[in-house]
Amino acid sequence: MPTPHRSPRTTRPRPAPPRRRRRRKQDERPRWGMRMATGLSVLVLGAGGIGHAVVTNLESGIDRIDPFKDMKNRPAGGRGMNLLLVGTDGRDRITKDEKRKYRLGGQPCHCTDTIMLVHLSADEQRASVVSLPRDSYAEIPAHRDRTTGQEHAAHPVKLNAAYAEGGPGLTVSTVETMTGVKIDHYLEVDFTSFMTTVDTLGGVKICTARPLKDSYTGLDLAAGTHVLDGGQALQYVRSRHIDGAADLGRMQRQQKFMAALIKQATGSGVLLNPVKFREVASTMLRSVRADRGFDTEQMLSLGQAMRGFSPSSSEFASVPMGDVAFQVKGIGSTVKWDPVKAKQLFTALREDKPLTTARPAEKVPAKKVDVPPKQIRVQVYNGTARDGLGSTVDAALHATGFDTTRAPLTAPQHDLQHTLVTYDPRWDRSAKSLAAALPGAELRAVPGQGATMRVTAGENYRKVERVHAEEPDPGRFGAVKGDQVVCP
Repeated sequence: MPTPHRSPRTTRPRPAPPRRRRRRKQDERPRWGMRMATGLSVLVLGAGGIGHAVVTNLESGIDRIDPFKDMKNRPAGGRGMNLLLVGTDGRDRITKDEKRKYRLGGQPCHCTDTIMLVHLSADEQRASVVSLPRDSYAEIPAHRDRTTGQEHAAHPVKLNAAYAEGGPGLTVSTVETMTGVKIDHYLEVDFTSFMTTVDTLGGVKICTARPLKDSYTGLDLAAGTHVLDGGQALQYVRSRHIDGAADLGRMQRQQKFMAALIKQATGSGVLLNPVKFREVASTMLRSVRADRGFDTEQMLSLGQAMRGFSPSSSEFASVPMGDVAFQVKGIGSTVKWDPVKAKQLFTALREDKPLTTARPAEKVPAKKVDVPPKQIRVQVYNGTARDGLGSTVDAALHATGFDTTRAPLTAPQHDLQHTLVTYDPRWDRSAKSLAAALPGAELRAVPGQGATMRVTAGENYRKVERVHAEEPDPGRFGAVKGDQVVCP
């Protein structure tokens, strides 16, 4: 039985004061994820052909660190380039009004909430972004505590604790141990520049098939297309109390936003406009820390590689999860990776293989709907005197992906003019998604009908139109391409 699907600004230039680092409570983690800011930093750190002098001047503002110092027993290198992107919290440049408006209370701390592994293919045609859940069960190697100097033996933790205990070096070492992927470069980004970066780009376009509202972040978007400014974008990517999907839904929205960000950055000519590039890049670099090897030549190489990038050049995935509530004494509930699927995913990265499969070109674009057709159970009735119409409609809906009974029935009425979709109000999202596939169909709520939709075919029935869910059905590794999740 399907799960019930119920319905539920201004840009502001501001000066950037000197960067400061302050601590905040551990339970005030920025759960919106740095996927978006770090993804954009990869785009704008490259010059895209603007010139060596421009990049050299920008590079001088990067805070340099050495996360690879004294590292031993590292994995063998593979093809392509692997960057570890770490997002840390920093709210010292966000105004009091913004903190109140966008629900950003709490004090910042020197810790991380999100870690991403980005692989740039050897042919420079593809960027694969893999999100590593912050609560992942990890066994970090023996190390010296960066704050207290105390020696620690290897022990289990949640993945995000590696940074708190040992900074960038321990984070890199832990990720390499868990994935078997050698990290070539390290980038660390402060999320306080996120809103300004989005505003500098002129906003980012987002499409949603249903209203999105989260009282925790203040997000309130009607169904449709929106151009989000920096503050609204921050609300969008942080929200996790919109529906029962929680973190999974938030992750999908973050992937959608990052793809839209890439589309805006590459489509607006930022990478080819020296003035605009410098404006956006300098905004990002105010809060970037990078390894010493990520120098001017690396930036130029990366920028050259990304000149032809578009959303279709990117792909997004999260580590396949096994036990999402793996209990560890003294730590609590953690996320245990699926050992087989995770190994396959990281092997693909090492071997420079795509995470998504090729999709056939669509002759006619499918309508976007809120609920995947496969989750909608349908009973078809023939409401006309036309023999076989029920079977025709059932077969067409089934071919489009709907879960039909494959046993159409005859309705008591034989002269129905307009196709009718009846539904229980508790499943209104499913009903609207079904009606989108039936041009001219009428919707009628029937309390108590249950989870199964009823379609009574009328004389005006002509065809079933193709539809697909707003969040695409992921293929291998749960990966999606950027052009699958941006606005058409």
